[in-house]
Amino acid sequence: MSGSSIWHPFTQHGLGDPVPLVTHAQGTSLYTADGRRVIDAISSWWVTTHGHCHPRIVEAIRAQAGALDQLIFAGWTHAPAERVAAGLRAMMPAELTRVFFSDSGSTSVEVALKMALGFWAHTGRPRSRILVLEHSYHGDTIGAMSVGERGVFNAPYEPLLFDVGCIPFPTGDGTNTLEALEAACRDAPAAFIVEPLVLGAGGMMMYPPALLAAMAEICRRHNVLLIADEVMTGWGRTGTLLASEQAGVVPDILCLAKGITGGSMPLAVTMAREDIFMAHWSTDRAKMFFHSSSYTANPIACAAAAANIAIWREEPVLDRLADLGARQQALLDRLAVLPGVAAVRRCGTIAALDLETGDGGYMSSLAPRLLSLFREADVLLRPLGNTIYVMPPYCIDEADLARIADVIEMAVLTVRP
Repeated sequence: MSGSSIWHPFTQHGLGDPVPLVTHAQGTSLYTADGRRVIDAISSWWVTTHGHCHPRIVEAIRAQAGALDQLIFAGWTHAPAERVAAGLRAMMPAELTRVFFSDSGSTSVEVALKMALGFWAHTGRPRSRILVLEHSYHGDTIGAMSVGERGVFNAPYEPLLFDVGCIPFPTGDGTNTLEALEAACRDAPAAFIVEPLVLGAGGMMMYPPALLAAMAEICRRHNVLLIADEVMTGWGRTGTLLASEQAGVVPDILCLAKGITGGSMPLAVTMAREDIFMAHWSTDRAKMFFHSSSYTANPIACAAAAANIAIWREEPVLDRLADLGARQQALLDRLAVLPGVAAVRRCGTIAALDLETGDGGYMSSLAPRLLSLFREADVLLRPLGNTIYVMPPYCIDEADLARIADVIEMAVLTVRP
């Protein structure tokens, strides 16, 4: 057993794998207590956008920590939150007029689901069924698990999960998905929640913008709320600020987290249309939106988010995304010709490939072997079963990207099914 008393997430401690101690970070580099430099090839679980310890964000955190560290947000406000809300309103689709703060991707999804159900309840048309896309992942709280893929992730908690309508992931031209969604929407569900363009934890599964646009149109015709979970895909990961903008889609409710602070602090928001807000607006206190956490809109986290928004506003972030995407495509082209490599794909700055194996999926027996190889090579890559993906901070240089490609090639040639 480990000498530490820490219970780590998504970690089977019984395997006895080492748990490196990281002391500091900068850019794309993580530095360990035993003197190693590790390349962060997955943005520390998809959160670090501009690089670790970005000076503008660090300075914003430092300044705010000495002025106002925490404030109850029920009936009170502060300048950092106001700056973030104003910045989001300027950046995000104009139809999304309201900003509700929370503190993680899972809670932003919980908020979205409650907003959707509250909208229908308070407008006198109660609806309760939620539609989801097959292989989705939306978080690990009860509501978020309920709208995610059922399986090893949540099997022990099945008694707590509510029933949902599952729409099949697109195959071929996506007709299977559109026909199933059309049929399900005829029964007047409350909402359809989707990860736009890329299903993250499901294995970096990708589908085209035109299909997202077609799904959104079906929801619109049937008056079904569309919830876009852009917790992972937002803040540039797919090459644009939001993935949904590539499809010309404006969701009714939008979930944002991870990169909202540049990856420096936990913070999330759920943005909604004005009529969803107005469904809860009343002189009747029983119709208020009953959701909060102690650290809702924490001022320090909001200061970090405001700095991130300023970086997006004042620096050529989109140019960096385009450059990184092109370099990652070159990486994929190199790896695509290796034996046993399949389904090579990219969306913006997310590059992925599968290793051909008889036991695919998250519990593939290849995953622990790959994880060990990558760790020993001082590259932070965390395969999703037999899927290897690269999602680095946008500041990664050519040398580090080449090193990542070298390590993946070594792994592909070494670890055979």
